[in-house]
Amino acid sequence: MHKLSHSEIAARRKTVEQAIVSGRTPIYGLIENVRSLYNVGSIFRTSDAVLLSQLYITGFSPHPPRPEIAKTALGAVESVPWSYHKNSMEAIEELKGKGIKLIVLEQAMESIPVWELPTDIFPACIAVGNEIGGITKDVLDAADIAVEIPMLGVKHSLNVAVAYGIAAYKLFELHARLNGERKS
Repeated sequence: MHKLSHSEIAARRKTVEQAIVSGRTPIYGLIENVRSLYNVGSIFRTSDAVLLSQLYITGFSPHPPRPEIAKTALGAVESVPWSYHKNSMEAIEELKGKGIKLIVLEQAMESIPVWELPTDIFPACIAVGNEIGGITKDVLDAADIAVEIPMLGVKHSLNVAVAYGIAAYKLFELHARLNGERKS
């Protein structure tokens, strides 16, 4: 086993310019009313990692340019296509108009474990909500499917950026598996 050096890791990575013109995965993200600048920055970083098609930032979620977001995103603000929409439902209308299915990451009566996503889910948008209240009722009602990350311990939820990362990578893995791809 050989641990890669920083230069070896850098040699494997795309430049911002390459990322911008790369083929994107049919995965989208929607952030609704997430308060923390650092959570938004972390979501940008995960979105870059899976070559997300577009990130929709909605409601009172902070959005670039903000130094706190940029610091946590480590440059991903430049490589991830994003847009801000004051109204979440306008963003969802745009997504649905493009034939993109809306997956809410929320604990609901109808939620299924995130690893049971159907194979016909693409293109798909994973939506996450406020750190305390989660997704709003309007967004929940507009969802095609609700998924959750089962919590087996004492706590009932994960940090929103961590949960987004788990869901984004599950979608990424499912898409790669369905298309016989090995992404690296």
